Amino acid sequence: MSKTTERIHELVDKLNQYRDEYYNKNAPSVSDAVYDHLYDELERLEKETGIILSNSPTQTVGYKAVSSLEKVQHHIPLLSLAKTKMVSELVSFVKDHAALLMLKLDGLTVKLVYKDGKLVEGSTRGDGDEGELITHNIAAFRNVPLAIPYKENLELSGEGFIHKSAFERLKDTLTGSDGKPYRNARNLASGSIRCLDAGICREREISFFAFNVLEGMAEFGDIKDSRSALLLSMTDYGFGICPFVPIPAGATAEEIEKQIQNLLELAEISDIPIDGMVMRYDSLSYSASLGRTGHHYNDGIAFKFEDDTYETVFRSIEWQTGRSGEIAPVALFDTVEIDGCEVSRASLHNLTFIKNLELHPGCRILVSKRNMIIPHVEENLDRGNYQDMAPQACPCCGRPARIYSRAGDKGRMVETLHCDNPECGSRVLQRFVHFAEKKAMNIRGLSEATLDQLIQLGALKTYQDLYHLDRYRDEIIALEGFGEKSYENLIASINESRNTTFVRFVVAMDIPLIGRTASRILDGHFHGSLRELRLAALDRFDFTCLEGIGDIMSSNLHEWFRNPDHLLLWGSLQKELHFENGLDAKASGNGERAGKDSAHMNGTNNSTFAGCTIVATGKLENFTRDGINARIISLGATPGSSVTKKTDYLICGEKAGSKLAKAQQLGVKILTEQEFLDMIAS
Repeated sequence: MSKTTERIHELVDKLNQYRDEYYNKNAPSVSDAVYDHLYDELERLEKETGIILSNSPTQTVGYKAVSSLEKVQHHIPLLSLAKTKMVSELVSFVKDHAALLMLKLDGLTVKLVYKDGKLVEGSTRGDGDEGELITHNIAAFRNVPLAIPYKENLELSGEGFIHKSAFERLKDTLTGSDGKPYRNARNLASGSIRCLDAGICREREISFFAFNVLEGMAEFGDIKDSRSALLLSMTDYGFGICPFVPIPAGATAEEIEKQIQNLLELAEISDIPIDGMVMRYDSLSYSASLGRTGHHYNDGIAFKFEDDTYETVFRSIEWQTGRSGEIAPVALFDTVEIDGCEVSRASLHNLTFIKNLELHPGCRILVSKRNMIIPHVEENLDRGNYQDMAPQACPCCGRPARIYSRAGDKGRMVETLHCDNPECGSRVLQRFVHFAEKKAMNIRGLSEATLDQLIQLGALKTYQDLYHLDRYRDEIIALEGFGEKSYENLIASINESRNTTFVRFVVAMDIPLIGRTASRILDGHFHGSLRELRLAALDRFDFTCLEGIGDIMSSNLHEWFRNPDHLLLWGSLQKELHFENGLDAKASGNGERAGKDSAHMNGTNNSTFAGCTIVATGKLENFTRDGINARIISLGATPGSSVTKKTDYLICGEKAGSKLAKAQQLGVKILTEQEFLDMIAS
């Protein structure tokens, strides 16, 4: 920041302080003459530089109100970044190219547009492609230049946020649209920036730091190819920029961790709310060459801190019987807001987990959203009064419940609760739910509620009954929520599912542990022949000879096909269906990709991976679990479910766990998700 620009900021802050002392506190600390002298200096510098800040006392612009927030399209998408919690992934990211490590501000992303030196548009990020116009509120921000000397088009993005001390002052006097107090600075900033009345926004003390120049400034030769130089040039026009430090190519984990700590201390000293760090390549041309996915740009990565925990009060356990008979416990607790969402339920996994937490009604617990997605009970703050809350009977059918012990991770015993009644209503319903799921028969629009209605009607006893619902046409049309059109749509969707594949059919059969990955392996080995699979299982074929099929899975296949009821189902259901043939039909018809994976499915075999066995573990940013396995298959490789000596590569995401340790022990080549994408793109 130039000395002149710095002086403008200093004068604005001083004069606003003196005005507050004079008008609001009735305790001026300087004379009128001193105030007038400083005011004249500010006015002169604003004319000389062309820089006018939104909170300058020279501005008498009124604060407008609008009736609604209009939508605006972002011609340059404001996408997210890939995320990690592992410093090792930051090390991999910065391996060959210098980068910037900057604070990840905890507020709302805002885009500003300048034309001919004037601010003409402000908008929120929205979904990245479409945001909301908030131009009327930008003048109410504390430190956004309303005028700058740069006359070409300029677009930049940054974060609107509220300093932590300001939030502490404001939080007890304000409530959100739901009438509840704001729980964190991020939510208050988001609500304030989107206010219809700019006068209200002004009272919320919104600050703005720029972190990316989207358009403009390229003609300045001294900026060359450096993101850091480009950002620093923004300070000469009066912008505050997000604090950052340079990270050289080849930086070690220790060096990066030290800089993370330095930035953490800076954020604390500067009173800035953050929820992580962001690393982006310094070279603008290299960044541009990396392109983007539909979700994020490939030139950066967000480093998230450990999941934040929130205190609440545990109330009770809801027990839910699944299709396998396991009765799953779900914690019910006082609603707590996490990342803008209200959370009041979380899985408790099993009886052992509950006992280890020593849960009892009324105890205080800590709840998080693991990987920013899954609600989880992390800790009990009031241990010592454990109560056994397990029911003696199945909550659905009332039959006696049984405790089952099995070996868990690292040989520890885990206790689960089970219902052994195969005709339990909940088990039956959940089996139909699984059968209709997208990854199985893919019967669109057939919800759990509708299945329950059909079962209660007596229309569904077996899977085959789904394909003969015309027998109950009148009764179905008479059901609550149904009619002629709903019935016709349901039948059409069911008939569409008659065209299916080997993989979908095997998944729908719900053979324990035989999901889509294992089904694809079987599909490949048995050439899409259900008959060959059946005969092999009855002949005690050793399925463990197939990479990715372990002892338990092999045993499950043998046991399933030994059951006469299963064999009858296997044969009779096929008569209702039409199977696609050929590898190309399977690849296109199986729906093997989630929508977000489609960008990575182009092309066929990659010579680097053809014939290899690849295991993926942890949470991946660009792929679902099924999507990464489908991508592996498309490369001519085999997806594995466990790491063995036969494994060629391990693709590692967040929370990699035991598979990463096993791969390191066996010397298996380990790839980050980005390294995998780079290799298949080369």
